Amino acid sequence: MSANTSGLEPSEALAASEFAFTRRAWVDAAPARVYELVSDVSAISRWSPNASDVTYDHDAGPSVGAWFSGRNRKDGREWTTRSQVVRADPPTAFGFVVGGRENGIVQWDWTLRPEGDGTLVQQSWQLLRLDPVLGTTRADLDALRRYMEDSVETTLVSLAQWITADRRAPRAPTQPAPDRADGQNRDDAWPADEGVRSFPGVELTARRPSFRKMFGSGSL
Repeated sequence: MSANTSGLEPSEALAASEFAFTRRAWVDAAPARVYELVSDVSAISRWSPNASDVTYDHDAGPSVGAWFSGRNRKDGREWTTRSQVVRADPPTAFGFVVGGRENGIVQWDWTLRPEGDGTLVQQSWQLLRLDPVLGTTRADLDALRRYMEDSVETTLVSLAQWITADRRAPRAPTQPAPDRADGQNRDDAWPADEGVRSFPGVELTARRPSFRKMFGSGSL
C-alpha cells in the first residue's frame, strides 16, 4: 500500500500551516469580562476537561512576554507545558505560544467582539512547526487536529455555561426571590432558549437551567 493511499506521509512532506482551525460561540458577558476570564490562565481548568494546574510564573501576569506552566492530559498520559504570552490587547485579543515565541510549536488565540448584549468569542489553534512529539504522519496530525477541535468546542460550551451560571449566582446580600402570581418561582422562569447562540463554524445550543452539548469532548 502506498503512502498516499494509506493516508500516511513523511513529516517532511507536510506543512505546519495546513493544521489550523477556528471555532466561535456567543457568550452572555461583555468583552471586558470575557477577556478577564480567558487571560487568567489559571481559570482554564473550569472549562477544559484536560488542562489543569495552569499558573503564571512568579510576579508574571497577562502581558506580552509573560510565561506560564500547565499540566495536560490525553489518552491516559500527563505532561507539563511551558507557554509564553504573545498578544495581550484587552478587551479584544489574547494569545500565547506553547514552547515560547522563539521556538514554539502551537499558537492559541482568543479574539473577542461585541455582539448584541454579549460577546462573540473566537478561539483559534495553529500548528507552528512539525515535531515528532505530535506525530510523524499526516494521519497523526489530522487526528491531533480533530482532537483539538473537539477540545475547543467543549471549552467554548463550558465557558458559555459557566458565564451564564455566574451571572445567575446570587450576590450578597440577597433576598429570596418572590413567587410569581402563577406560582412559578422567578428562578424557574428563564426563557426556554437563552444562553448560547449559534454562529457559523460552531453549533451551540442551550436551555436553562441545563446546557446540552452538541460536540464531542476533550485542550492542549
